[in-house]
Amino acid sequence: MSVGLVKRWLAAGELDLPLPGRGETRQRWRRLAAMAEEDVTAGRLAEAHVDAVAILTELRGPHSEPGQWWGVWAAEPPDAVVSATVDGDRARLDGVKAWCSGAGLCSHALVTARLADGGRGLFAVDLGAPGVHPLPSTWQAAGMAESDTRSVRFDDVPAVAVGRPGEYLSRPGFWQGGAGVAACWLGGARAVARPLYRRAADPHALAHLGAVDAALAAAEATLDVTADAVDADPETPAELWARRARAVAETAVEEAIGRTARALGPAPLCLDVEHARRVADLTVYVRQSHAERDLERLGQLAGAPA
Repeated sequence: MSVGLVKRWLAAGELDLPLPGRGETRQRWRRLAAMAEEDVTAGRLAEAHVDAVAILTELRGPHSEPGQWWGVWAAEPPDAVVSATVDGDRARLDGVKAWCSGAGLCSHALVTARLADGGRGLFAVDLGAPGVHPLPSTWQAAGMAESDTRSVRFDDVPAVAVGRPGEYLSRPGFWQGGAGVAACWLGGARAVARPLYRRAADPHALAHLGAVDAALAAAEATLDVTADAVDADPETPAELWARRARAVAETAVEEAIGRTARALGPAPLCLDVEHARRVADLTVYVRQSHAERDLERLGQLAGAPA
């Protein structure tokens, strides 16, 4: 279901969203939220594609062509490292990249890799090239099962360098993309809370609904303010704004999942397959947050002298 939905969005041009920082960031994030509200996994895959297109534009990489489905594979655990041998703007990639969403679905990906001097580069890869090998899945969770997230091995795979070494993380768009993920969390939270909006009747359920509604409204407002800040000053990294938006959206997710269950009991989780799937998908997806480590960094930024 999720994969077919992403393919339909691609074919219909619905993933041709406004680029962030160009005056229509609110519309971009609202569309991402709507996609995740329709299907959490599809929204997550769509967000990666539109983020890749924005990265390619910002860092002057290859153009995304119609029909291509892009992923962004940037996880770098110590036990799964891809190395790049670079010659000008061309490179060859070797090694294993973990946590590759859309491993067997995407046609292209932006892949981070280690350079000879220990730095990090970003590379565009045609996943149909010889030497690209998605490995057998070890995914055990019900949540995000359709995202096809697994490791991919690269054996002397040709790639194109995108931007300068380290620029993937230092560019202003990195945090604009991080806030785009928060928009998807908000959309997923709205979908999870839908049964509560329909069924809340007794005082306790209504109190839970009030708390959830306030959290969802706060996340939407924070994302709108963040979008305006990005559009007003697109060349300045919006880390503080993005981390706030992510924290508020994560709170909305927790409120939606926890309070809907407390208000309505086990019935939606056990008898409504779509609701149970949304809860499972969103529970996994929101763990792209780094929890207290992200809050610590937000506190550092918020407490810094003006």
